[in-house]
This record gives sequence, C-alpha cells and structure tokens, in this order.
Amino acid sequence: MKKTLVSALTTALVVGAASTTFAAANPFSDVPTDHWAYDAVSQLAADGVIEGYGDTTFRGNQNITRYEMAQMIAKAMAKSDVSAADKALIDKLAAEFSDELNNLGVRVSNLERNADKVKWNGEARYQYWSQRDKDAGTKSNDDELLLRLEPSAEVNRNWHVNARIDAYTDLAKDSSDTKDPLHGDSQDTNLDLVRIYAQGDYKNFQVKLGKFNPIDDDSIFDTEFSGGQVTFGNKVTFTAGAGRLDMDDVNASNNFRNEETAKIVNSDDTANYQFAGLGYAAGKFNGGIDYHHLNADSFNYVKDNLTRQSNEDNANIWLAKAGYNFDGTSALNGFYAQNTSADDLDKAWSAEYDYKGADAENKGTWGMWAAYRYLGDNTALFSTFDAVLQGQKAWEVGANYTPFRNVVTTLRYANGKNIATDNKIENLYGELEFFF
Repeated sequence: MKKTLVSALTTALVVGAASTTFAAANPFSDVPTDHWAYDAVSQLAADGVIEGYGDTTFRGNQNITRYEMAQMIAKAMAKSDVSAADKALIDKLAAEFSDELNNLGVRVSNLERNADKVKWNGEARYQYWSQRDKDAGTKSNDDELLLRLEPSAEVNRNWHVNARIDAYTDLAKDSSDTKDPLHGDSQDTNLDLVRIYAQGDYKNFQVKLGKFNPIDDDSIFDTEFSGGQVTFGNKVTFTAGAGRLDMDDVNASNNFRNEETAKIVNSDDTANYQFAGLGYAAGKFNGGIDYHHLNADSFNYVKDNLTRQSNEDNANIWLAKAGYNFDGTSALNGFYAQNTSADDLDKAWSAEYDYKGADAENKGTWGMWAAYRYLGDNTALFSTFDAVLQGQKAWEVGANYTPFRNVVTTLRYANGKNIATDNKIENLYGELEFFF
C-alpha cells in the first residue's frame, strides 16, 4: 500500500482511524490510477479545498486506497466555503465512496469538527474617495487602509460565536477627511470590535444574539445593532429582531436635514430599534418586504408649518426589494423604501443591472454594472453605497477584476445631483482587496 499524503495532519487522521472495523467495502483496495476520482481530487487540491500535498498537487502516478480517498473526501465535505463547481465534485466523490464514508462514520466527523473549532477569515483593503460638488466648487479626497478579521468559533453542533474586528487608518489630508467629518482633515486611526454575536442554526429556524447587522444591510441599513433576531423558514422566510442602534454615524454623516433650510440637526446617541421582514428566494428570483422602526428623542426632521419645529420622535421605514438572475451572467436587482414619518427627503430607491462579477477565488474573472440610485437622507440612514452617497441622486457605473487569486480591484463612478440643493455632484471610488 503506497501512501501519497505527506501532510502530518492527514497522516494522523489515517493512522488514528486505521483500527476501525469496517463492514461494507474493503477499505484497503486500491483505486486504479486511471479512475476519474484522481482528476476530481487533483482539481480540488489545485483549488485549495483538499490540503495535505506539499506541492498542492495530486500524485496521480501512484495508487491510493479507497480508505485514504474517503479520508480526503471527508475533509473536503467539512468545508463550507467552496465554489459551486467544487461542491459538485465533492458530492460526486461522496456518492462514489459512500460505503467508505459510512464506515468512517462519526469518528471522522468528530475529527474534522475538532480540527477546526475556530476559523479565521480576513482581508486587507486600500480605499480611495474623490467627491466633488461642481456648483459649489468644492472637492474632497481621502484614502484609507483597512485590516479586517472575522473569526468564527464552534460552540456545539448548532451554535457558533462570530465576530468582526476592523483596524483602519486614514493616509492623506488632501482636502478633508470624508470618512471622519467630526475631526476635519486630521489623521485618524481606529480599532473597532464591529460585531460579536452567537448564532444558532436549526432545521427550520435561526437565532442571533449580540451585536450584528440587521436585514437590508445590502441597501439602507449597512450598520450594526445590539439585540436579538430570529428567522423562520427556508424558501419563504420571516425575520424579526429588536434592540438598540447607535445613531452617532447618522448624526456625523449629516442626515436628518430639513429640505428647505438644509439645517443639520442631532438626535439621541442611540435609538430603540425593531424590524421585521418577509422574504422569498427560489431559482432565479428573490424578493422581500421589510419594515424598520426607530425611536429617538428626537429625529427632528418633521416640520410644523407654523413653528418650523420638530414634532416626531420616530422613523417608520418600509422597503420592498427584488432581484432576478437571468442566465448566471446577467442580473437585475433593486429596492424602493420610504420613511412614512418624514415629510421630506423621505424616499430611497435603486435599480441595478449586473453583468458577470469578479470571483476572488478565480483569477481573470471580472464584472461590470450600471445603476441609478436615489438616496433621501431621512430614509437611507445607513446607506451601503460607496459612489452615490446619502442625500444624492445619481447614475453609477462600475467594474471589478481579479488579477490574481484572492486579489480584487473595484472602481465606481457616479454623476448626478444633491437632492436638497440640486447641486451637480461627481464622485469616484476605488479599492484594492487582498483576501485571506
């Protein structure tokens, strides 16, 4: 019997389980070198799904036992962050070697689980902004370095603890620091524990407790709140959550303006927050209807016609969204939202067409998109868009590209107007990301 695995970890798995008694197939019979499984495992090794080869290749000129093959498949099955193509290969291999996998049983499952109790993902990112108000004749530039770490720790079969840690520093003081308006153009370095929460996954529902992102974080609620959330269902889902939400970012980014006076006002540091949403995803279509309620003393954006004073402490935001993937390369998506408690700057919507898209795992992949976005200040409270900002309406075009594996470049350009002042605006955003 010739062993081809040189990884110490994989060898330990093989030796440690060698004393197991097998019932169905003979685990020590060789897999012929011309078996299709060799090509499949070679591809998985090249993609980094199967580890244990010193040169990241599979030595197809040597026989391997069905038992050793099953060990590698079991390790591949334990990974969750694999591409659709690699997942299809893993499923095909698992079907071919099902008897061996069944014989390995819980022992292999436990070995895999114990080997990866804590997993880390992360990225290093360079970002650049250039924002111009053409009518006012103003311009601001900024760039920033970000290091992001995302650990995930297994508690038991159903529960994990997840976190996100961001460390970033501004690099230049060209005109003003657009990412830190409270400190003008000063250099700024920060280290934040952005998210930390426990997540329980069960057959038909999921629970989150701690500090994490709410629903609609891909549009107008790209923020974190402290509280709890529960989700029921599979294709059709119902999600509800409640807690407290930090309002400092909203106040600092000049939200809650009076459209006629353009006066900037402040609210409480935190708001009571509740949300609920109904979603659907099946095949090429996805969609949903969501509701967000915030209470703070006071939002200050509703005008009394006589006194011009605020008389509203709430934000009540409804959002409808939908997306359709035509053929795997083209897609349309969009949303419409309205704050029914505000009487101006109370709408936000976006329509976007996407063609392909850069995949960090695959060198040479690319994508491009075109969109129109209208982001009223009093509805797009925590907008996630980098080129079209809160309080602006504009066309956006962009593209991304993967020059090397796990390295992605992105460029966005927006041209439009400020909603409140009708001034012409032009924004540019670029980033370079290194994933690990």
